[in-house]
Amino acid sequence: MPGGGGALAVGAGVSAGVASGYSSEITFTVVMSCLMAASGGLIFGYDISITGGLTQMRSFLEAFFPEIIKKVDSAQQDAYCIFDSQVLTTFVSSLYLAGVFACLVAGHVTRKVGRRNSMLIGASFFLVGAILNCAAVNIYMLVIGRIFLGFAVGFTNQSAPVYLAEIAPARWRGAFTSIFHFFLNVGMFVADLVNYRANTIPGWGWRLSLGVGIIPAVVILVGAVFIPDSPNSLVLRGKVDEARHSLRRIRGPAADVDVELKDIMRAAEEGGRHKSGAFRRILMREYRPHLVMAIFIPLFFELTGMIVVTLFAPLLFFTIGFTSQKAILGSIITDVVSLASISVAALSVDRFGRRFLFKLGGGILLVCLVGMTWIFGAELGSNGGKAMPRPYAVAVVALVCLFVAGFGISWGPLKWIIPSEIFPLEVRAAGQSMSESISLTLTFVQTQSFLAMLCSFKYGSFAYNAAWVVVMTAFIIAFLPETKGVPIEAMGAVWSRHWYWKRFVKPAPEPTPAPDKLADGSLEM
Repeated sequence: MPGGGGALAVGAGVSAGVASGYSSEITFTVVMSCLMAASGGLIFGYDISITGGLTQMRSFLEAFFPEIIKKVDSAQQDAYCIFDSQVLTTFVSSLYLAGVFACLVAGHVTRKVGRRNSMLIGASFFLVGAILNCAAVNIYMLVIGRIFLGFAVGFTNQSAPVYLAEIAPARWRGAFTSIFHFFLNVGMFVADLVNYRANTIPGWGWRLSLGVGIIPAVVILVGAVFIPDSPNSLVLRGKVDEARHSLRRIRGPAADVDVELKDIMRAAEEGGRHKSGAFRRILMREYRPHLVMAIFIPLFFELTGMIVVTLFAPLLFFTIGFTSQKAILGSIITDVVSLASISVAALSVDRFGRRFLFKLGGGILLVCLVGMTWIFGAELGSNGGKAMPRPYAVAVVALVCLFVAGFGISWGPLKWIIPSEIFPLEVRAAGQSMSESISLTLTFVQTQSFLAMLCSFKYGSFAYNAAWVVVMTAFIIAFLPETKGVPIEAMGAVWSRHWYWKRFVKPAPEPTPAPDKLADGSLEM
């Protein structure tokens, strides 16, 4: 495909040219700032996974969904349909619907107050939502708490990945940005561990599951105060002196930051020439590749099927015959596999590139989804009325683990890396907001409909996702250029030389020459 090799060559050329004056040193400030920003993913992951265990935890169901307990205890119940309840899925999916609206607002707020302050707002929402959920006495308090958590997700998911991409050295940007997804999966792992213990506590175990989320919310709220804002965000708000100070703090006191600061200021100046707002601007022809990626990367991410597998893994294992406690244990196993695969991705993404990991992961996902379709269809049946033999149930767990590994080296981290690095500075906040809004909208639709879909389509649910994996892998091969090692403010060259996107994007400016010293608060052009 013409987009492949050409894109790789462009990436190498840009990296060698513009990045030559950039510092690639990994400083203590970079490490700590990235860890703190990525911690927003930890709470998001915790809130995603905690519901998977809660929705089949007896103490929780007895308190809020007694009708599901009757289904669980019924020997005649269709295994596919035990947890088909719109109220239950509303509890789960309300977070994502709230996140959609918060993302759209967060794009404007982040541009005005900066990435760090946007993360602080998100942490505050996390704290309020966790307290409400822990203290809930009825379903209304649960849903309101989830809505606050959704507001938090909207702000942190919009600002944290962009913050990571902007402060990370260009050479290691993929690895640092993937930390967000790693922390997201750490949060999921912790949630499953908490659920495993809480499931053994009668009566109030569910409060423990929901209340533990208060602890990381407080840590992040306090810790975010001490990290610097990104220099890109500061320049965009006209704070050049603060941007220089932030850049020196991030790159190290001995680093020469003039080349990088000049490129950031040039990008901000280019954006300032447009009078239209960022959301209107991203619809212009010259931003067509960015708009397409902002739509299709989150769309395909959701259509891998991973979100529903993640959210409902304990229910999935319960459906094939595991006990409640063993179902949560199976989810813990998949969390460990996920963390291991994401670690591999972090070490590989800046060496082998984004496109290679997308193609490798796509092949693994396809094999696993086809395998699950066959096993569910052959051994559980179309009516869910027969028990799955234990060897086949174990095979499902193995396929889910392999599926999680394939996702963890590809779409998992790359869904956060690609949107955070491809947008020009002037539309970066809007682009990330659009991308995350689409992602959360689709997550809401899937969480609201998956249990009903599983009840209606049976094993065909997995075949549906398998077909989409074929489509998304072909899309990546044809239309996504390689971006490894390219400085974030020099990404235009990648698009202007791509076999298809070059008809939309103007050629990138020449690489920055040897650095001229910058007087404080001014730029020598």
